[in-house]
Amino acid sequence: MAEAIAGAEAPDARLVYVGSIGGMEERIVASESDLPFRAIPAAALRGRGPVGLARGLAAMARGTAAAAALIGELRPAAILGTGGYVCVPLFLAARARGVPTMIYLPDVVPGLAVRLLSRIATLTAVNVEDALPRLGLRAGHPRAIVTGYPVRRELFQQDRRACRRAFGLGDELPVALVYGGSRGARSLNRAVAALLPDLLERCALIHVCGREGDVSWLRDAAEQLPTRLQMRYKLYEYLSSGEQSMVAAFGAADLAICRSGASTLAELPAAGLPAVLVPYPYVHQDENADYLVRRGAAVKVADDQLLGPGRPQDGALFRAVIRLFDNEHERQDMAERSRALARPDAARSLAGALLRLAARSGG
Repeated sequence: MAEAIAGAEAPDARLVYVGSIGGMEERIVASESDLPFRAIPAAALRGRGPVGLARGLAAMARGTAAAAALIGELRPAAILGTGGYVCVPLFLAARARGVPTMIYLPDVVPGLAVRLLSRIATLTAVNVEDALPRLGLRAGHPRAIVTGYPVRRELFQQDRRACRRAFGLGDELPVALVYGGSRGARSLNRAVAALLPDLLERCALIHVCGREGDVSWLRDAAEQLPTRLQMRYKLYEYLSSGEQSMVAAFGAADLAICRSGASTLAELPAAGLPAVLVPYPYVHQDENADYLVRRGAAVKVADDQLLGPGRPQDGALFRAVIRLFDNEHERQDMAERSRALARPDAARSLAGALLRLAARSGG
């Protein structure tokens, strides 16, 4: 996004990232960008008792005052928010000071903060058009825009053989990529462990298990396998940059097995990957998965149906994966349908909308 703004005829634009005090954003911003970071108080208001609600309201009031002071100091021409409670005081202060704002929804279903902020924002941007009715908007509405979800440019053009060589894999077998985000997905990891021998007879696996400690028992499970199967199993806690990166993992794979967070709506199409999606059951990931399933780009397996009641091989996960590996035509059709959903211009669309808002304010 920052690169897109710099490349959108605004090389002198000054960007500042605003997060919550004590939040994880500061560490992420410091490690993955060179943006300056500023923090303001923020707190959730829903799902709290009377004491918690009172504290949350007090934090929100402090946050709004801090946001007003920050806006007075920085004098922003426009503000982009991506949801989260830190955006509420920032947008309230911006509205009071006449600063135009844009809220961005990456998922299909908005959370409480985005629903609120969409009502007061100058412009609402969404990843997919299916999200608009959930915000009381429609395509073509003057306060709404569909932009897609910005992803790394490298995802769109991968050399499969080079990506596979980076992981020590050849072209003899199809490759499945299993991942659940930086923290992993324990139920998915346990299902893969139970199915390792059977899966590795049919494919190679790149498994990004997350940083929650699952790597030790997954490694133990792999060590029980015959050597020829161990060679097909590539286990990592996390992939960042370098030759063995998450981008390269996407490029090496024929199939993804993963959760259905907002990023999957963009990363899978960018890489042209069909997927077996296992939505995390406690948030609105089912609707993200359904978006891809309805368009023929993925199949969905419920978290509680991963393994069979008896043999793990009788569960929905193994049946879905093997069906797709046995039916190359279906898998390739899903890949094409996935690729058709890609929005390589997403970052530029978001950047352009933000710059147009800034121009309206004279920034």
